[in-house]
Amino acid sequence: MYFGAFLVIFKDMKKYFVLTILCVLCCYAFAKAQSEQLARNYADQGEFEKAILTYKKVLKKQPGNKTLLSGLAKSYQQLEKYDEAREELSSYLPKMRDKGFLMVELGYNEQLSGNDSLASSYYQRAINGVSERTMNTHIVARTFQDHSLLGQAVSAYEAGTIANPNSNYSVQLAKLYGELGEIEKMFTANLDLLIKTPKYISVIQRTFALYITDDPLNEANIIFRKTLLKRLQKNQSVIYNELLSWLFIQQKQYDKAFVQQKAIYRRTDGSYEGLVSLGDIAIEEKAYDDAIDILNFLKENPTDEDVLLESEQKLLKIAITRATSEEKKLEIKQQFETLLSNPTIIDYSIHIQVDYAHFVAFNMGNPDEAINYLKEAIKRPRGRFDEARLKMELADILVLKEQFNQALIYYSQIQNKIQNNVISQEARFKVAKTSYYKGDFDWAEQQLDVLKKGATQLIANDALELLLVIRDNSVDDSLQTALKKYAKADLFSYKNEKDKALALYDDILEIHKGEKIEDEALLSQAKLYEEKEAFEKARKNYETIIEYYSDGILADDAYYRLARLYEGPLNNVEKAKDNYERIIFDLADSIYYVEAQKRFRNLRGDAIN
Repeated sequence: MYFGAFLVIFKDMKKYFVLTILCVLCCYAFAKAQSEQLARNYADQGEFEKAILTYKKVLKKQPGNKTLLSGLAKSYQQLEKYDEAREELSSYLPKMRDKGFLMVELGYNEQLSGNDSLASSYYQRAINGVSERTMNTHIVARTFQDHSLLGQAVSAYEAGTIANPNSNYSVQLAKLYGELGEIEKMFTANLDLLIKTPKYISVIQRTFALYITDDPLNEANIIFRKTLLKRLQKNQSVIYNELLSWLFIQQKQYDKAFVQQKAIYRRTDGSYEGLVSLGDIAIEEKAYDDAIDILNFLKENPTDEDVLLESEQKLLKIAITRATSEEKKLEIKQQFETLLSNPTIIDYSIHIQVDYAHFVAFNMGNPDEAINYLKEAIKRPRGRFDEARLKMELADILVLKEQFNQALIYYSQIQNKIQNNVISQEARFKVAKTSYYKGDFDWAEQQLDVLKKGATQLIANDALELLLVIRDNSVDDSLQTALKKYAKADLFSYKNEKDKALALYDDILEIHKGEKIEDEALLSQAKLYEEKEAFEKARKNYETIIEYYSDGILADDAYYRLARLYEGPLNNVEKAKDNYERIIFDLADSIYYVEAQKRFRNLRGDAIN
């Protein structure tokens, strides 16, 4: 009994002892951190004498602490007491086994005092110590970097690499080479790292993107291309093909990127993902000839069924953009029908059926034929998502015919059958847009209110944009006269009746001049002018928005779109830069801010810097 009681007491005492030790250690660590912080605070406030006294006091308890020693030396140097700094640093030479840190600090102290030859001697001793493996490479190089001695830091890492071939300082060297403007060495160091660890390719591409521009004659682009080609001659690694393809994409040379992607396809037994991605980029950039070559290659070489079908679909979409004559449109219609009659693709053909109906309605001007086709397609047994896609296109065509109530029925059916999905969100947005077209702004507003909070980012942004149009133009105009005209012009644009839309925007700008709808009308009209390649008219609209509505929510749209006009068809680089600069300096919260920065720097030609 007594023994048991003793054990309980002993355990309690043991716990108490451990807790006491922990408390003491915590108090010590806290006091130590406070003292270090106090010394730094004195130095930051320019009270260097007090900083010196505090650093020396803390160093008595932590002799050899590099952070404290560095702080002490800097405080002496701020007071130009170089002899005292030398004395303090030298006093630790016998005590520290790895003297690399002290060699660099002593050298820097001599450099500040004007004794360059002695400084160089200390620096060389540090680098020699790395070569002899008596001094730590990282410590020496980092200490050089702390004093912005980047050339010496490079020498330290290079010496460490030679002394220990198993070491890997590629990351550090690549960064330093870049900062020093030694572009070829920067590329080489990063490529060395990439060969050892291919998973870093996306990270390294982001680094390369700081130097590469879309100009093939840019110095960094030339160096990078030559470096990759030299390496490819010695080592047929697909990593080099991937990077060459990436480079050519940046330069918008999609045909050359295609050559590299074909090489990857052949060397990897049919890896086609890069080809698919390249084809999509070429389509997006309207490089249709290159896209056609890529898509035909995917069709003619072994890939899976989905890729084959997607390639056919994309080729048809390109053909549609180029079809100007009725004869050509009939040709495309026949191609669609031939493809859809193939029984082997019936399980994959839903997107092509939708594209076919859209083409017949919107491009050939036969909405009734498209409606009949879709209604027949909907009758056949299929999954609910495929049925929803067919109904969505059917409703879109009914809007084209201005049969709004029928369209709303189909959109609502999609919402009811597929809930909590992007498709149902898209259907709800189209309910709002259709209600807006027909002038039922209250119902449109209710739908948009829901979407702006709970939809995907893209749909939420579109919903918010339309909601602001409705609300901004309903406050001062209870009859919503201007808003009804604007919605009608928007509908004409949807129906591809651009001339009617432009005329109605002109009417709004004349009759409702000075009203809130004016900047919206100017922007929408300018976008249509761009589609019709009436670039000068678009420019005038954007400049009018900037002149009269510079504090409005569309100002950044106007600046950005005007900059793109000057960068592209209007061909005035200086004016493009001016407009990007306005976004960068005056509209930092704009969604175009990051892209404006990137394009401005590219136009300025400061990528290597």
